[in-house]
Amino acid sequence: MTLDEELNRIFTVRDRNKMQPTIDALLPILVDHPADARVLYEVGGAYDTAGKEQAARSFYEQALQAGLSGDLLRRCYVQYGSTLRNLGEFARSVEVFERARQDFPDSPSLAVFQAISLHASSRFDEAVAALLEVVAEGVKSPDIERYKPSIRGNAAYIRSLATSAQPTKQHNA
Repeated sequence: MTLDEELNRIFTVRDRNKMQPTIDALLPILVDHPADARVLYEVGGAYDTAGKEQAARSFYEQALQAGLSGDLLRRCYVQYGSTLRNLGEFARSVEVFERARQDFPDSPSLAVFQAISLHASSRFDEAVAALLEVVAEGVKSPDIERYKPSIRGNAAYIRSLATSAQPTKQHNA
């Protein structure tokens, strides 16, 4: 059985409400593959699901440094950014999502979780604008299609409120 097949098997039988058996199954694999990006990511995800965000954070950071790519990288960004938010590191969470959106600009899941982190950072206008953009781009229905230009226009307007609400630098005389 390949490493990927073994990891897939572990996650097929996991119980999200009882993650310790999954963690226990992953730890020997981690010992054998301590620098494997997917292994690090999956261990982080298991700890995250178990509610052990501090441990998850470390594994996500290691996985990112180990060179995750493709869909695993996108998923890691979602989970890592959310973990940082859950740990109260709102600014760092927003930074992670900004970087992630550069790498995956068309990802609706990243946009939604970025909006949640913007909201947690009290950047309410940006959060609403981001969600409106997800709706305009991702919701396919005749009703949304009809109003898509208006939704996009409102998203731009609300985003401009966020920009104009930024404190301006005062110049002393």
